[in-house]
Amino acid sequence: MPVINRLADLSDEITAWRRDFHENPELLYDTVRTSEKVAGLLTSFGVDEVATGLGKTGVVGVIRGRRTDSGKCIGLRADMDALPIKEATGKPYASKIPGKMHACGHDGHTAMLLGAAKYLAETRNFDGTVVVIFQPAEEGGAGAKAMIDDGLMTRWPIDEVYGLHNFPGLPVGEFAIRKGPMMAATDTFEITISGRGGHAAKPHDTIDPIATGSQIVSALQTIASRNTDPLQSVVVSVTVFEAGSAFNVIPQTATLRGTIRTLDAGIRALAEKRLKALVTSIAEGFGAVADIQFNRGYPVTVNHDAQTDFARSIAEEIAGQERVRTDINPMMGGEDFSYMLEERPGAFIFAGNGQSAGLHHPEYDFNDDLIPVGSSYWVRLIEKGLPVAD
Repeated sequence: MPVINRLADLSDEITAWRRDFHENPELLYDTVRTSEKVAGLLTSFGVDEVATGLGKTGVVGVIRGRRTDSGKCIGLRADMDALPIKEATGKPYASKIPGKMHACGHDGHTAMLLGAAKYLAETRNFDGTVVVIFQPAEEGGAGAKAMIDDGLMTRWPIDEVYGLHNFPGLPVGEFAIRKGPMMAATDTFEITISGRGGHAAKPHDTIDPIATGSQIVSALQTIASRNTDPLQSVVVSVTVFEAGSAFNVIPQTATLRGTIRTLDAGIRALAEKRLKALVTSIAEGFGAVADIQFNRGYPVTVNHDAQTDFARSIAEEIAGQERVRTDINPMMGGEDFSYMLEERPGAFIFAGNGQSAGLHHPEYDFNDDLIPVGSSYWVRLIEKGLPVAD
C-alpha cells in the first residue's frame, strides 16, 4: 500500500505546521511554544486525552480505537527540540530566533506524527490504544528518560514503542532499519591535568601539562587500535584541548574533553576502564596529576527483533520491498530513544530525506516531500499492529 490518500491531501496543512515549528525553534527543555502548539492541535483533533508537562515540557496524546478489546497499547514518539546553530538555508521560513535552528529535522518529526494523530483520531480504524509522544530535549538533554521518569510507560500501559528519524542521503520514499544495535552509546569525558607552570625557556623547571596532554591524546587512540577486537566498534575522540595563554609561559593546567561511542555494553565498560588507566598512568609518568570526569550518556539504541521485522514490513507496504534497506550499518551517533527501547520492545527506523545537507549542518532542511510518507508509516503501523477483527 503506498502513501495514504487522506494524508497526501493533508500534506499542505502538515507542511504549514512543520514550517511554523521551523521558524520558531526551541532548545532542550525550553520547548514551551512548540509544546503548547502540539497540545492545542491534538485537542483540536479530538483525541481522547492530552497530557502536558511530562519530562518538563513533553506532551502525550491518547487515541482509542473504535474497539479496545485487544487491550494493547502502542507508543509512537517524535522529538521537538532544535539546536544552537545559526541557520544558513535562506529559506522563507528560516529560523526567526538568532543562533537556533531545526538542524536535525525534529520539526518534521513532530509534524508527521501530528498528521498521523489527526488521521487516527478521524478514522479510529484500530483495536486498542495509541499514545503519541512528543518529547523535548533529545539533543543532549535525555528528554526521553525524563518522560519515562515522569511515568510515561506506567501512566499509559504502553506495550511497544516506535521511533523514526529522517536520513539525509537516502532517497525520499525509502527506509532503512536493522535488528540489534542501531545507534551508539554516547559517553563523554573531561580530563584536567595539573602540572607546574613556568617560563617557556626553562621547561626543565616545569611539569608541562601540554606535553602530558599530547601524550594522552595519542594514547587514547590505542583503545580502539590495541585494546578492542577489530570487529567491534569504538570511537574515541578528543574534541577540546585548552591550555595556556601566552607564547612564553608553560601553563599550570590543561583540559581535555571528548566523547566515546560504542555499540556493546562490554566494550563500553572496557573503554571507560582503559581511558582512566591510560590517563592516570601517563600523568603520573610526567609528574602531573589528572582529574577525570567520565559521564555516561545515552545507552546504545537497540532494536528488538520481532518489532524490527514488523516495522520493516510496514515500511515495505509504504515504499515497496526493494526500497527498504536492512543492510545498513549501525550509526555512531546517539539517540535518546534508546531509553524507551530499554523500557519496552520496539524499533527505530530511518526515512530518506533526499540529497539534503547533513544533520546538524547550518544548511540542513527537512524535506517536506517526506511528510506523507512518514505519516503514512505511522498510520499503517497502528492499523496493522492493532487490527480490528472482521
